[in-house]
Amino acid sequence: MHLKGCGGGGGCRCAPITSAMSSAAGPDLAEAPEERCFLSTAEAAALERELLEDYRFGRQQLVEWCGHASAVAVTKEYEPTIFYPTRSLDPLHRDLTTQCEKMDIPFLSYLPTEVRLINDAYRLVVDAVLGPGVEPGKVGGPCMRALATLKLLSIPLVSLDIPSGWDPETGGDAEDGLRPDVLVSLAAPKQCAGRFSGRHHFVAGRFVPDDVRRKFALRLPGYTGTDCIAAL
Repeated sequence: MHLKGCGGGGGCRCAPITSAMSSAAGPDLAEAPEERCFLSTAEAAALERELLEDYRFGRQQLVEWCGHASAVAVTKEYEPTIFYPTRSLDPLHRDLTTQCEKMDIPFLSYLPTEVRLINDAYRLVVDAVLGPGVEPGKVGGPCMRALATLKLLSIPLVSLDIPSGWDPETGGDAEDGLRPDVLVSLAAPKQCAGRFSGRHHFVAGRFVPDDVRRKFALRLPGYTGTDCIAAL
């Protein structure tokens, strides 16, 4: 099952490395730090701008690459069902929703509150409920209820980029929040990924040019063959 973002553009997880972070100020890169594995929120925004403005990647292009890589990380064995309670008015998000509907991918009209029903019906749940830095308390409604349900699941939980409700920098109340079994970091791991303690951590960032990796002093694993993800 895939739980998709609630709210408008700022709260949607469709494009976590694009519009949701494009307004942040860039970091001072005059003196490159030692190589490391994580990006701050400002650095993630600066990396995004570099890809969009200097390398001329398109927003939809990045969204599709990240979505494809996330699906590969989850593996090809799972069939999706989507829970999307509050639909975005963003044209890109609406187009992607239409594509799913035209391909007969089922959408749930509601998320069962009885956790056993989800555990019995599905083998895995993908958390894409909140965008980076969106506080659960400010969203309310179906998103809050969905997060409360996700905390009680016994089947594996996969979070995309930043687990819903986590602070992008510190992880915040990660101990009391979602505890995913798998994390798929998009482009590069964010600071909060340092608190991830699940079984598998993947990075989906093969599209990040080598010059950009060096500029941000990122120490990331290599990609095997034509793989679009790498294990950390």
